[in-house]
Amino acid sequence: MTDPIADMLTRIRNASMARKKEVVLPFSKIKLAIAELLVKNDYLQSAVKKEDGIHPYILVNLKFVNKQPVIQHIKRVSKPGKRVYVKCEEIKQVLNGFGISLISTPKGVMTNKQARADKLGGELICEIY
Repeated sequence: MTDPIADMLTRIRNASMARKKEVVLPFSKIKLAIAELLVKNDYLQSAVKKEDGIHPYILVNLKFVNKQPVIQHIKRVSKPGKRVYVKCEEIKQVLNGFGISLISTPKGVMTNKQARADKLGGELICEIY
């Protein structure tokens, strides 16, 4: 697999469209950080690291409102073939502020609003609304 973050986002997108309650993802620190940010911003219900003895994994519970998934759109922006980096002045709003974008900065993964407030730039991971 060349892009594990794109795989994570695709699993979440497919599970939400299929109205699944939970998704199991292979564990990595950046995937857990992304999932925890999505929980913090009310796009997911919960994200927990678990172990089955051999391999750790992340158990993500999806969030629905009136039987509709909260995540309507989730798109990977920076890809292995074309990395997208932004300066703090170039960080744009997503859907006029109703959505978020996740940025990998030197101080960790954060939302576009946090990065702009902390005056940090970095790699633009994805957009969500």
